[in-house]
Amino acid sequence: MASRPRSSWSAPTPCPRPRRASSAAPRPRPPTWPAPTSAPEVDAAAPRTIAVTGATGFLGQHLVRAIAERGLAPRILSRRDPISPFWRGIEPQVVLGDLSRPEALARLCDGAGAVIHLAGLIKAADRAAFDKVNVDGARAAAQAATAAGARFVLVSSLAAREPRLSDYAASKRAGEEAVLSIAPDALIVRPPAIYGPGDRETVGLFAAAQGSPVLPVLSPASRVAMIEVRDAAAQILDLVTAGRTGLVSICDSRPDGYAWSEIMTAASVAVGARPPRLLRVPEGLIRLAGHIADVASKASGQPSVFGSGKARELSHPDWAFSDDTSLAPSPSRHDVARGFGETVDWYRSAGWLSKKYSD
Repeated sequence: MASRPRSSWSAPTPCPRPRRASSAAPRPRPPTWPAPTSAPEVDAAAPRTIAVTGATGFLGQHLVRAIAERGLAPRILSRRDPISPFWRGIEPQVVLGDLSRPEALARLCDGAGAVIHLAGLIKAADRAAFDKVNVDGARAAAQAATAAGARFVLVSSLAAREPRLSDYAASKRAGEEAVLSIAPDALIVRPPAIYGPGDRETVGLFAAAQGSPVLPVLSPASRVAMIEVRDAAAQILDLVTAGRTGLVSICDSRPDGYAWSEIMTAASVAVGARPPRLLRVPEGLIRLAGHIADVASKASGQPSVFGSGKARELSHPDWAFSDDTSLAPSPSRHDVARGFGETVDWYRSAGWLSKKYSD
């Protein structure tokens, strides 16, 4: 059996609900992070209240925790009272509402030093549906922040670098342009693929690594930059508190990215399996699968993350930062070996991934 880095996850503990008590019956919850023990010293120039949209999403939950751990006050926009396993001991201010309600956005931004916009769609039926959130929502948040005199931060995506590949990528680029038309001094952050505890999108990768000795890989020439979610949250917050503006990219300690073979092998090692046999998947087959997914999505009326656009993104050879002058020189605690190992431990503690694998 292959070895992997050890981690120090504690047993699951109850997680309180921010601000309001729940009337629902108790239910099992994922493992929680320990409560912050003490607030660190805060730079006098840093914004005291930081407002966040998309706070209940994967990255958002970790960003809210990072804000609180630095002794700052997180304020979030949410349709309902939020619960997060990552917010033990943290009580963010909650503004009930969504991006379509100007009055809620105004309350969110009022008195905030900075507004970090994370809310967005990763799957939609068509370009118009993507634009409604990724463009119109970003524009509305930027307008509210500007009216309140707050700095605005848009967390976009590395996909925006290649807007012709997919409707998603095009909507992220258009969202950046919409924000800059309103707030020219905004900070726009482009993260690469994000993974880590709490991510439902990548749990399938580890389930596959755990269940099969053969894993698919794409072109050996392709490079994929990645970042663990807690590192992403920390780097974004570093940029915000430093007052950065303009376009900035973030990633882990490998700006040149990873080969698909490295990613798949690291996933197998993380679940405790033997190094896998790797099967090269032709680009044409990926594109065919994307087309079939489009047809199935249209027939069911349910949008899917994977489709022809995502197939084109996956086939693109360069999702790295080798020559990217916008890359922020920020430390990262996790490469994929350590990050995948800790992610698997969390998945298993949460019951998202079984503790055994198949030979």
